[in-house]
Amino acid sequence: MSSKFFVLDTNVLLHNSDAITCFADNTVVLPMTVIEELDKFKKNNDELGRNARRVIRTLDGLRGQGSLGRGVPTEDGGTVLITMEKEESGGTCIDLDIPDNRIIATAFRLLGEGKRVIFVSKDINARLKADALGIEVQDFEREKADFDQLYTGLRRMTADGATIDRFHHDKTLRLDEGGLQPNEFVLLVDAANERHTAVGRAVSASDLHTLNPAWESAFNLRPRSLEQRVALELLLDPEIPLVSLIGQAGTGKTLLALAAGLASTQRTSRYEKLLVSRPVIPLGRDIGYLPGTKDEKMQLWMQPIFDNLSYLMGLHNGGRQDEAAEQGVRRLLREERIELEALTYIRGRSISRQYVIIDEAQNLTPHEVKTIISRAGEGTKMVLTGDPEQIDNPYLDASSNGLSYTVERLKGQEACGHITLIRSERSHLASLAAEYL
Repeated sequence: MSSKFFVLDTNVLLHNSDAITCFADNTVVLPMTVIEELDKFKKNNDELGRNARRVIRTLDGLRGQGSLGRGVPTEDGGTVLITMEKEESGGTCIDLDIPDNRIIATAFRLLGEGKRVIFVSKDINARLKADALGIEVQDFEREKADFDQLYTGLRRMTADGATIDRFHHDKTLRLDEGGLQPNEFVLLVDAANERHTAVGRAVSASDLHTLNPAWESAFNLRPRSLEQRVALELLLDPEIPLVSLIGQAGTGKTLLALAAGLASTQRTSRYEKLLVSRPVIPLGRDIGYLPGTKDEKMQLWMQPIFDNLSYLMGLHNGGRQDEAAEQGVRRLLREERIELEALTYIRGRSISRQYVIIDEAQNLTPHEVKTIISRAGEGTKMVLTGDPEQIDNPYLDASSNGLSYTVERLKGQEACGHITLIRSERSHLASLAAEYL
């Protein structure tokens, strides 16, 4: 028998359907309540429903190898065991009418039998209750990135003035020290004069090229910071099919992505259309059922996107934010040059020659982001934007969400680029709110 017994909460399996095979040569315990909760989710048409069905099919396949009630061996040398909860709770006075408590009671019973038990849950409250009972607890960390150490895509280096002048003249520079990631940006600062600088983009571990002057603006939108400028470099480069932008509210990540998307579809026609989508997860309490057709529902849900598009069309029309700007947006929608789509409808599609923006991507799981990126067909560019410190999904955090995970896992790929936007540019008030509230 394995040395550790991992009792899994239902939310772990709904978060990652492969979780039952992620614990090496130990025993994975699934209380009967977990099976019952999976049964409730299996009819859903969302990612939770798909994960529930996949877990159930995996368990059914294991059932063919033996009795799950006695434990079935897995390929990695572990065991999967389904247990029935007993009525007694060992004098802990926990309410067994609550599903989470019945799962915790199973872990507590195994602990009382002298086994080394670890309760695994994405639910913080469930972990707190188990910990209070003396049970070792942990989050499911297979798909996690260290948010505090997350790759930013831009670093600062000190150089002498002659080197910076030579870089400006030659447009290329080989650094003595390597270790740069593909498409990472470097701010070279003169050690004797901090105002004497140069910005380059890594084309190898040691080689820098200057930025492309053709990408200094997009759809009449000009960057207000260094981070925004290098973000445009990635967003407008057709050789980089995947770009991720992280930043707090007001840093301009969505506006920059939309401007680059409009420039790439309306002006250069490199892509056939601009496709914008975002997870349907509300801020605060949900307003409930929305009447109307799918397009009418999407218009309400996508209002932040409409606001940004109207602003950009105003810039395109000489800076006037009037009815003409809104009519311009409606015309692009009517001509299907811009498509606003719910993420629910993206699964199963093959998206070719489109500029795709996934806004609020921090509310997606790593598996959901993988599913979305795998929809990209020939000639498609994907842009993920979001703020990992503003997550509305109850089972994700700054480290476990799909956006942070994608940044960390793909940072060494030549086809990918990332920038973390630091300074809020929306307004002074928005900057104060982001920093102090």
